[in-house]
Amino acid sequence: MSEYLDRVAQVQQAWARERPDVDVSPLGVIGRLHRVAGHLTEQLCVVYRRFGLSEGEFDVLATLRRAGAPFERAPGELAAYTMVTTGAMTKRIDRLERGGLVTRRPSAVDGRARVVALTGAGRELIDQVFTEHMRNERRLLDHLTPEEAARLEALLTTWLACFEAPRQMGTPATRPPGRR
Repeated sequence: MSEYLDRVAQVQQAWARERPDVDVSPLGVIGRLHRVAGHLTEQLCVVYRRFGLSEGEFDVLATLRRAGAPFERAPGELAAYTMVTTGAMTKRIDRLERGGLVTRRPSAVDGRARVVALTGAGRELIDQVFTEHMRNERRLLDHLTPEEAARLEALLTTWLACFEAPRQMGTPATRPPGRR
């Protein structure tokens, strides 16, 4: 019986055969990470749908909830925190407002600006969904040992900082010393 090859390994083998002049080893990490991300998104969305929410709507409610009392943000802030355009944010807010989960009102600081706030029903729903979301994430991580999960978290934190930390600090991306 031959050794099992996942789809990424099969793709790597095919490319190595067809293009032996190109290093296809990055596919091993990037390809698997991409596939894992797709599977995780599918599994996370199961919980959101159970509560009648899309992934984006969950993201808006969660962003408002973790803002702390009075659980509100300007639409532009919500767009920035959830990394979507203001147009996409407007559509999400419209749906959540129709569902009675958020309200929009003029800002107390600037009457021309608007503020989006959780309603009581919105806060109750996001608290329920978040509890189930964390149970679901725990279930997904339980495929790894605690040590594996901790190592993976550390590696991903380091790698993510290569993309995000420099932008946050306003400096160009640099590699840590000793890294190629």
